[in-house]
Amino acid sequence: MKKNRIKKQEEQREQFNEEENTRLLKRKTIKEIIAPSGIDASDIDRLEIISSTKRYARSFFVSSLPRMAIFPELFRDLYMFGDVNTSIYIRPIKEDKSQNDLNRVINELETERIVAADRGNINRESTISQKRLEAEELRDEIAAGFNKLFEASIVSTLFTYSLEDLDRYTKMLASEMSKSLVGIKTAWGMQEEAFQSNLPLMNDKLEKIHTFDRNSMGTVFPFTTSEVGHSSGVPLGFNKQTGTPILFDNFHNSLTNYNMVIFAKSGAGKSVTMKTLISRSSVLMGIENLALDAEGEYTIVADSLGGINVVISPTSNTVINLFDIEPENVKDEITGKDRVVLNVENKVEDVTQALVTMAKGSTRSNEVNELTKQIIAEIVAEEYASLGINSDPSSLFIQAKNGSFQGNMLAKEKKKMPTIGSWYRRLLKKSQDNDNKNYEYHYSYLLKVMKQYVREYDGQMAYFDGQSTFELLDNVPFINLDISQLEERFARPLAQQILLSWIWEKYVKRNSEDRKKAKKKRVIVDEAWMLLPFPEAVDFLNKMARRARKRNVSLAIISQRFQDFYEKPEAQAVLTSSDTKLFLAQDKSEIQYLKEVFKLSEGEAGFLVTCQKGEGLLKVGAETAILKIMPTKKEFEFVETNLNNLAKK
Repeated sequence: MKKNRIKKQEEQREQFNEEENTRLLKRKTIKEIIAPSGIDASDIDRLEIISSTKRYARSFFVSSLPRMAIFPELFRDLYMFGDVNTSIYIRPIKEDKSQNDLNRVINELETERIVAADRGNINRESTISQKRLEAEELRDEIAAGFNKLFEASIVSTLFTYSLEDLDRYTKMLASEMSKSLVGIKTAWGMQEEAFQSNLPLMNDKLEKIHTFDRNSMGTVFPFTTSEVGHSSGVPLGFNKQTGTPILFDNFHNSLTNYNMVIFAKSGAGKSVTMKTLISRSSVLMGIENLALDAEGEYTIVADSLGGINVVISPTSNTVINLFDIEPENVKDEITGKDRVVLNVENKVEDVTQALVTMAKGSTRSNEVNELTKQIIAEIVAEEYASLGINSDPSSLFIQAKNGSFQGNMLAKEKKKMPTIGSWYRRLLKKSQDNDNKNYEYHYSYLLKVMKQYVREYDGQMAYFDGQSTFELLDNVPFINLDISQLEERFARPLAQQILLSWIWEKYVKRNSEDRKKAKKKRVIVDEAWMLLPFPEAVDFLNKMARRARKRNVSLAIISQRFQDFYEKPEAQAVLTSSDTKLFLAQDKSEIQYLKEVFKLSEGEAGFLVTCQKGEGLLKVGAETAILKIMPTKKEFEFVETNLNNLAKK
């Protein structure tokens, strides 16, 4: 009884406190709650903030800048230095005013150049000539719409708890900023105005203005404090802002999925980045990697890591059977234990999608409608049913013909799977037996266009017809499926789609849904843009992106033009299913799309246009960092694809 009484008294006390706080808050304004008791602005170079704890503040402004603004180091120390608040006011300058101002500057520089030449001052004449050339180039860029001028003022306030610290930190900050040739000055006699300018009130009372063009404006934007560092990761490179190593693990438990996308223009370092990640994660983390190699760039990586190269071409002996199906281990939601299942329905759908892509061909013919798809799907399902393959995993096996034993049990061997050839023969038989006029045209169309994929008819694209001659193995650091010898326009994207389906069956599904049992695997799709014109291929890519995490698998998409993905709604799901995004150097035409989708700042966008090979913006979950890829000398020998660069070494 005593305990109940005490508990009731505590509950009443808590309720009273909540009611009292609510009453007090209602009596006070927001301004009274968040503001200090007062601010003493009597000193010429500082403010004293009067509250329960005395604090001091000194406001200053950026007074001078270097001739060349370097991103992102220029204002790094300002943004990363202790308790400092910074406000940046940016105002675009109208084009006509920009042109007039630049013309005036050009004329003044020409006058100075003539004076310097007359006096025989060669060095000054050369310097002025260079400045005039830069001004003319900037004027021409603005006239062509490639650039723009801005007015910007930067005001900062330093906070400390003692006057000694205020003076000491002011000197330290000025010294650090001077290393980047950035001058800062205390707002003498204007501390109150400067402090107000640095409040979130959008009121610049100092107007200490500097002129920036669009590219140099990027140096101002503060995304300098972010780091990417996973204790379990591999060293991918360095943070260009801080110099610290970036440890990266796209399987980190803080991520909602393990997929990643890499976008960059040609020659920006996409392949170098992925090869570096493959080699280091394989050696240091035991991650197994498999690549769909569209350009023949990963062969040397497989050789260096002790992996396997598989060439798929019209002349190779390697056959990959689209119809291959495997049982899989799924985690029982009730018992939590693994159970073996065979999902024939999903496989029928996947095979149907690939056959539809084949039927549409390189022209993406609109002759293939829903009735055509229905015919394809029905024959695919009949192919599996004719072999007795159903939802029972044991239906995949037959008793071994030689009567051999495994232990005390008769050994079982896997049934031969349907093939494109057997599917075509069934199509021919159904066409001959058909008496429905609505089906006649569709049978005729399919028999005509699908013949090229059948070996029996010496089809020119029959390299996927037959029983598979190759098995994907576990515990191999890197498997490279080289499709670079296939025709680029259609054969290669078709191969990507078929191989992705096959990889899912033979490689991904082998992993348990129990993460403790599952290996870490990565599937790399290089030059993924090839898939985009083919809806069924894109759909399977989306499926794999969604399915992969459950199997502890990372899907890595590498492509050139982000715009291609942006403009295709069905491809955008790949982006939303990827927690890791790496943007290397971009063409100017791509930037607007990246800004819109990923909410990039102007500084980030400007950097991506001007950055060097191997540099980029790495976004991992909520973290962002400026990355510089740094292959070792040994790695460089097999990650670099530019023959000219290799020759320099």
